[in-house]
Amino acid sequence: MSFVTRRKPIEAEARSEGSHHLKQTLSWPHLVALGVGAIIGTGIYTLIGVGAGQAGPAVILSFAIAGGVCALAALCYAEMATMMPQAGSAYTYSYAGMGELVGWIIGWSLILEYTVVCSTVAVGWSGYAQGFLVNHGWGLPQALAAGPWGEPAGLINLPAVFITLVVTGMLLVGTKESATVNFYLVIFKVVALAAFVALTLPGFDASHFHPFMPYGFNGHVDPDGTKRGVMAAAAVIFFAFYGFDAISTAAEEAKNPSRDLTIGIVGSMLACAAIYMLVAAAALGASPFNVFAKSGEPLAFILRQMHHPMAAVLIAAAAVIALPTVIMAFMFGQSRVFFAMSRDGLLPTGLSAVNARGVPAPVTILTGLAAAAMAGFLPLKFIAEVANAGTLAAFIATAVAMMVLRRRRPEIARPFRTPIWWLVGPLAVAGCLYLFWSLAEVTKWMFLAWNVVGVLVYLLYGRTKSRLATA
Repeated sequence: MSFVTRRKPIEAEARSEGSHHLKQTLSWPHLVALGVGAIIGTGIYTLIGVGAGQAGPAVILSFAIAGGVCALAALCYAEMATMMPQAGSAYTYSYAGMGELVGWIIGWSLILEYTVVCSTVAVGWSGYAQGFLVNHGWGLPQALAAGPWGEPAGLINLPAVFITLVVTGMLLVGTKESATVNFYLVIFKVVALAAFVALTLPGFDASHFHPFMPYGFNGHVDPDGTKRGVMAAAAVIFFAFYGFDAISTAAEEAKNPSRDLTIGIVGSMLACAAIYMLVAAAALGASPFNVFAKSGEPLAFILRQMHHPMAAVLIAAAAVIALPTVIMAFMFGQSRVFFAMSRDGLLPTGLSAVNARGVPAPVTILTGLAAAAMAGFLPLKFIAEVANAGTLAAFIATAVAMMVLRRRRPEIARPFRTPIWWLVGPLAVAGCLYLFWSLAEVTKWMFLAWNVVGVLVYLLYGRTKSRLATA
C-alpha cells in the first residue's frame, strides 16, 4: 500500500491499548467548558477593538461571518468526532479519510497551531500581568518582562514562561482535575462579560452604528497600509472563534462520546457566538468604534469612559484569568494530537506513554517546554503569524474527510450526522478558503515553509516507522 494512500482504520480500537490508552473521565459540561475556555479569551478582550478598527460598526457582521464559517466546520467536526472517538482531531479524520500523507500534513499543521496559540496567549497574559504588577509597584525589570526581540527588548519574558509552565503542571495533575479547574474559571469570565453588557446597555447610543460599513465589505489595503473591510476583519476575528476543535482532541476521553462530543462542540460554538455578538453590540452602543479601537484593552477602556473604574479593574482581572484557560485548552489539544501521531508511529512511540493519572505526560511536558521557550524569547507578532493558517487547513481537511467518508463508508454508524452534509461541507471548505485567501501574504508563506519542513520529517522518519507501514 502506498504511504500516500494508506488509511487509518475508522473503528475505535485505540481505546484499549495498555499504556497508550487515555482514560474516559470527561462529561459534556467539561467539554463545553473546554470549548468555551478556548474560544473566549484574547478574541473578545482585545480583537473586538482590532476588528472595529478594520470594519467599523460592521464588525458585528465580521463576527457573524467568522462565527458562521466556524459553525459549518463545527458540524463537520461533530460528525467525525462521534464517528471516530479517538484522540487526534483533524489529524485522525484526515488520516482515515484521505490517507497518511495528508493526515501527517494536517497533524504537523496542528502541532504548530496549538503551540503557537499557547505561546501567543502567554505573551498576551504577560502584558496584562506586568501591567498589574507595575500598578502595584511590583513590576519586573524590562530585561525579565520581554524577549530579546520584543518592543522594547529584554532578555526573557519571565511571566510568559511562568504561566505556560503553571498550565503544564495543572495538566499533568490529571485530565479531570484540570478540566474541573477550567470549568470554574470559564464561569468566572462569562459572568464578567455579562456584567460588561449589563453596565453598558443603559448608555446605548444607536447613532454609533452610522455609517454601519464605513470601509466596505471586501478586504482592501487603505493608503495608510492598513487592511480594512468586513472580510479583512473577519479573517482576523476568526482567531477569536476557533478553539472548539480542541474538544474533538478529547474524544477518546469522553465518557459518552456520541452525546458528550456533540453537545460540547456544537454547544460551545453556539454559546460563544451569542456572547460575542452581544458583547460587540454593547461595546459599539457604548462608545464610537474609532475611540475604543485604539485601546489595547477595549472593554476596560469603555467602562472607564463610562465612569465604572472598579468594573474596569474587574474586567481586566477577568482577562488575566481568561487567558490561562485558553492556554490550557490549546495545550491539552496539542498534547493529544502529538499523542495520536506518536501512537500511530509517525513520531517516536515513547512519547505516547500515559502515566497513572491517565495523562500523556511525555508529550504534555514537551509541549509545555516548547511553548514556554517560544513565549519567553519570541515577539508576539512573529509567533502569531501562522496560527490562523493552520486552523483553516484543519477545518478544510475535516470537512473534506467528512464528505469523502460519506461516499466511501456510508454504512458506518454516525451518532451525529451533519445536516445537509452535501451543502454544509462545501460551504465550510469555501468559507475557510476565502478566509485563508484574506490572510497576510507572509502568513501564507510561513505556513508553506513549516509544511515543507514537515514533509521532509515525514519522508525521513514517519513514512517507514508508521504502524501501517510495519503492519
